[in-house]
Amino acid sequence: MASNDQNNSKSHSSQQKKVVVVVVPFPAQGHLNQLLHLSRLILSHNIPVHYVGTSTNNRQATDRVQGWDPNSISNIHFHNFKVPPFVSPPPTPNSETKFPSHLVPSFEASAHLRQPVAELMQSLSSVFTRVVVIHDSLMASVVQDATNIVNVENYSFISVCAFTWFFSIWDKVGKINPIESSHIIDVPSLEGCFTTEFFNFIAAQNEFNELSDGTISNTSRAIESPYLELIEKLTCSKKHWAIGPFNPLSIEKKDSKGKHSCIEWLDKQEPKSVIYVSFGTTTTLTEEEIEQLAVGLEKSKKKFIWVLRDADKGDIFDENGLKRHVLPKGFDERVKGLGLVVRDWAPQLEILSHPSTGGFMSHCGWNSTLESISMGVPIAAWPMHSDQPRNSVLITQVLKVGLVVKDWAKRDEVVDALDIENAGFDLDFDGLNLRSFFIWVFGFEGFVYDSVDEKDDDGDRILGSVL
Repeated sequence: MASNDQNNSKSHSSQQKKVVVVVVPFPAQGHLNQLLHLSRLILSHNIPVHYVGTSTNNRQATDRVQGWDPNSISNIHFHNFKVPPFVSPPPTPNSETKFPSHLVPSFEASAHLRQPVAELMQSLSSVFTRVVVIHDSLMASVVQDATNIVNVENYSFISVCAFTWFFSIWDKVGKINPIESSHIIDVPSLEGCFTTEFFNFIAAQNEFNELSDGTISNTSRAIESPYLELIEKLTCSKKHWAIGPFNPLSIEKKDSKGKHSCIEWLDKQEPKSVIYVSFGTTTTLTEEEIEQLAVGLEKSKKKFIWVLRDADKGDIFDENGLKRHVLPKGFDERVKGLGLVVRDWAPQLEILSHPSTGGFMSHCGWNSTLESISMGVPIAAWPMHSDQPRNSVLITQVLKVGLVVKDWAKRDEVVDALDIENAGFDLDFDGLNLRSFFIWVFGFEGFVYDSVDEKDDDGDRILGSVL
C-alpha cells in the first residue's frame, strides 16, 4: 500500500491515466466488508482503488488486505480522513429494538467526510480521464459534489438484497405506480427494524442518491432476477448492475499453521454434522436469550460452533460493575466434544465452506445470507433488526433455503430453548444441494466475472470500461 503523498506525486509526474475508482464505504462492518470485497475484484483488473474512511475503519480494512495478492495491495490507497470526535453509548440489549443505535453517532460523524472526499475527487480528476466513485447508498451526501466535476461518475452501492430493496421502493411508490406481479408478496413492515433517528438518516441520504448515475448491488440475477426486474420497472431512468456475490466461491485451504482452532475442530467432525451459530457484528442478545440459546444447543445433541463475542453479550456487567456468568454454569464442560464456543473473531467463510458444516443459525444479514447460499449451507433464520426480517422472508418463503427459528412477528417474546433444540436440525436436508447448484451454474470465481461482463442495453460492459 503506497502512501497518499507518494501516490499523488507519482500520478502527477506521469501521463494522464485512464480510470481510477474511489470507494466510499459506510462505517458499519457488514457494509465495509462488501465494498472491500468489491475493491479486490476491481484491483484484479489492474485498476487503482482509493478507499476512503476514518483511521479506525481503515485499520480494520488494512488488516484484512494483508493476505491479498501483493500486486493488489500495492494498488489500493487508503485515505484516513478525520471526523469530529463523538461518543458512542454502550449497547442496550433490553431496548425496544435490537437496532444498534449505539453506532449512530459514528454514522452521523461520517457525514463530515464531504469536504475531504470532494478534494480527493477534484485532485484525481486532473490526473485520470475517468474517476468512478462507488459509494454506499448511506454515504450519498458525502459524494454529492461529484456532480460538479465533469469527468467524475457516481454510482450508489446497494448493500441489501434486491428483494428487500424492491420492497423499500414499493413501500413508497407502489400505490402510485402499481405493478401486477406474483412476486409481490406480503412482507413485514419496517416497524421495529430501525430507530426513528436512523429512519431520518436514511431519508436524508435518499435525496442525494437521486444524483447517482446508476446502482451496483451485491446480488445475482440467478438468485433474485424477478426482483431486479421489478426494480428496473419502478426506476426506469437508472442503470442497475447486479455483480455479486462479491465473496469468493472457492476458499483456499490453509496448512495447519494458518488454521483457526475452530477449523481444526471441524476437520474432526462428520460431513454436514455441525450447526454454525453467529449473529453478526451489530447484534446484542439479552442474557436470557443467550441462556435459552445455550440450553437449546445443549439439548439438541447436535454438533455446533457458536460465535459469542462481547458484542453479542450486551450488558455483561451487574450493577456493581462485576462481570456476570453469561453462559449457564458448567456449560463449556458439558458440551465439550459436542460443541465449540468461539469468543473472538471466527473465519466465517471458511466455516461455511467446510464439508462438516450442515447449517447456519443466522441473524439473516445480507452478507451472511449470501455467503451461506453460495457455500450451499441452509439457514435457520433468527432476524434481529434492519433488513433482516425481510431477508428472512426471502430465505424461507421465496428461495426456500432455510427455516424460521424465531418469527419476526413474535420478536418481543424471548426465544425458547425448545425452538433452538427443534431447529437443531430439521436442516438435515443436504443443504438443498445448494453448493452443487452454485458450482454448476456459476463455475466458482467465473461467476463473478461473467456477471461483470454482462451486457447492458447499450452493449457496454458493466460499469462502462471500469472493470
